[in-house]
Amino acid sequence: MADEKEFKEKVLMVRRVAKVVEGGKRLHFSALVAVGDHESMVGIGYAKANEVIDAVRKAIFQAKKNLFKVKFQKKHKTLPHEIEVEYKSCKIILKPAAPGSGIIAETNLRSILELAGYTDAITKIIGSSNPVLVSKAAVMALNQIESPEEVSKRRGIPLNLLFGKDK
Repeated sequence: MADEKEFKEKVLMVRRVAKVVEGGKRLHFSALVAVGDHESMVGIGYAKANEVIDAVRKAIFQAKKNLFKVKFQKKHKTLPHEIEVEYKSCKIILKPAAPGSGIIAETNLRSILELAGYTDAITKIIGSSNPVLVSKAAVMALNQIESPEEVSKRRGIPLNLLFGKDK
């Protein structure tokens, strides 16, 4: 777990869940929270409890346990390459954007990218826009991003050949 530096928390979703029992309805709450430092660390947490405050607190704790580091382009804070991820019925596409474009995304996906530290990105959600599925797909996508140096090392070719600059 990362040290307690200044992490921002964003509650993405709070849902009331009712269970019908013999005496009536029993209410519980589920919360989805994203945590990040606006530099390179981000994580999401999902928790349930009898009260909203407890559910949010548990989700924040879970998000801090699930923190991971993201990668950027060298020139500005956008995605290094396009990535497409499918998680259950939700498919998301993340693309790098020109400087000054901003983050063009659905609200929950925008929050996750902002907390990770990205300033420019273009996204598209195909299929389900359920906040839990979108968040998990976004985490999968951000974990799959590779820098050009990593790709060069994995393929075993020099960096200049990777981009076709030298034959």
